[in-house]
Amino acid sequence: QVQLEEAGGGLVQTGGSLRLSCAASGRSASMYGMAWFRQAPGKEREIVAALSGIGGRTYYTNSVKGRFTISRDNAENTLYLQMTSLKPEDTAVYYCASMRQFTGNNFHTRVPEYDYWGQGTQVTVSS
Repeated sequence: QVQLEEAGGGLVQTGGSLRLSCAASGRSASMYGMAWFRQAPGKEREIVAALSGIGGRTYYTNSVKGRFTISRDNAENTLYLQMTSLKPEDTAVYYCASMRQFTGNNFHTRVPEYDYWGQGTQVTVSS
């Protein structure tokens, strides 16, 4: 069983930065596709960024391109999301997710494709 634990959320002003982390336990986080999703009140959970299991391929939703960076530290078994130039519309609960199966250098952007989820961390951007 894989456990994911997010940290790093908080309250920040417009234009500020935050770095989210997602510590994986139960198995190595490397080799498996991982992603960050977010869910704002009253809205569906949506993809923010995804990282392939191998090859370092990344995906970003249009609204965060150029502002957010997804990365992984295999030695620390941790996934990161560096967020800069934050906007009020980035306010949401952010979730880390990991796939159960190895899918090579493909990234995945749909909620049902992910098997393991963290509990979420709140990010609030004030205007």
